[in-house]
Amino acid sequence: MGRNLARNIARHGYVTAVHNRTDAKTKALIEEFGHEGTFVPGYSAQEFVDSLSSPRTIVIMVKAGGPTDAVIDELAPLLSEGDILVDGGNAHFADTRRREAALRERGVHFAGVGVSGGEEGALLGPSIMLGGSEHAYATLGPILEDIAVSVDGTPCAVHVGPDGAGHFVKMVHNGIEYADMQLIAEAYDLLRHGLGRTPAQLAAVFESWNSGDLESFLIEITARVLHKEDPTQAGVPLVDVILDEAEQKGTGRWTVQTALDLGTPVSGIAEAVFARALSGHAEQRRAAQGVLPGPGGGIGQDRSEGAEGAGGFVEAADADAFVDDVRAALYASKVVAYAQGFDMIKAGSAEYGWGIDPGAMATIWRGGCIIRAKFLDRIKDAYAQQPDLPSLLLDPYFADAVATGQEAWRRVVAHSVQAGIPAPGFSSALAYYDGLRRERSSAALIQGLRDLFGAHTYKRVDREGNFHVEWSGDGSETRG
Repeated sequence: MGRNLARNIARHGYVTAVHNRTDAKTKALIEEFGHEGTFVPGYSAQEFVDSLSSPRTIVIMVKAGGPTDAVIDELAPLLSEGDILVDGGNAHFADTRRREAALRERGVHFAGVGVSGGEEGALLGPSIMLGGSEHAYATLGPILEDIAVSVDGTPCAVHVGPDGAGHFVKMVHNGIEYADMQLIAEAYDLLRHGLGRTPAQLAAVFESWNSGDLESFLIEITARVLHKEDPTQAGVPLVDVILDEAEQKGTGRWTVQTALDLGTPVSGIAEAVFARALSGHAEQRRAAQGVLPGPGGGIGQDRSEGAEGAGGFVEAADADAFVDDVRAALYASKVVAYAQGFDMIKAGSAEYGWGIDPGAMATIWRGGCIIRAKFLDRIKDAYAQQPDLPSLLLDPYFADAVATGQEAWRRVVAHSVQAGIPAPGFSSALAYYDGLRRERSSAALIQGLRDLFGAHTYKRVDREGNFHVEWSGDGSETRG
């Protein structure tokens, strides 16, 4: 990804110095892609830094954590006041805040830049989220806006806010990405086992969805994956020979952990992270398959199982309606996942004083990044019309869209339970929606229980203040 980002910068006419701790990789870049622009190789950190005119701007693209600190420790003594050091990796925003504060004391501007789009996006135009000083963006902004993809003439690059703001927003982006992929996988699972369709047949379904409200990069590539046959076995779907153990690099976990610290519910992202974790417990799953019964009492199976193409738990006459129901459930659940993600961005911005504009995030996520989708235009418009929108679900367009699809959503969740097909993303999104809309929740009982066993007190609906019942005494109520 670092190599492709360097190529992208050079392609746009900027003289680009490059350095890798492995000389062979630096030479290979020059030999293979030197014709794309002006590259200046540096075969040592000192040679690399000396090749740059002051004030210098250096972009680091290495693995997050210790490796990033090691590179910073190597470069920092070679830098001068006013230089700009950029971390373009998937760093934890707390690390970025720490690094920014330490380098600021040395007079060096440190910028944490979220770069989304993978290797291809880095080369052809990513979405870029910069966190750091205004000075850093004044220097970097024109370059980043040049190399970023543009949508409707607007570059998908923005100054998110100070210190760790850029990496925070990129973390939340990745968390939403987790939720989005989990929901798509659940839709595939329900359709395949509910209808007995082949992956190739379902590829056509996802292709049709990509021409409507669900249009997005992830829906598009889902169709591509489902169309693909195993390169080593003719006629065998690739998806059927891929091991069903989803890996993760950590940004999803960071999102959930940070949301817990902020007290912001991101249940859709959490369920996606936990679903990946469960998929990875292969030995535990194998043991359960021979012991735990599903619907109907069968061991190691569910009601959906049967010969490919023979149908599943949905009658053939209802197949088209079920496809429409799953589409509606997917869209509604997706709206909830994005609503939770934007709530988290607002909570993080308030906690750290970043002043993040949520509408600007929707704007730059319309292109280049992994979660780019048609409905991000709707999100952009929602925040333009109401910057202090309490929840994306309360925007008139999204409120109507979810309300219109909720009966289908409920049917799909019920089908999944009856068939024994786990759909934690769909289910948790619906539970969040119902929890948000209810006039009174079950939390009143929880507060009563907390007061009884721990004297934690409770508030009342009819009077101000905190109260406590003398549970072990005369049962009277006192002010806490």
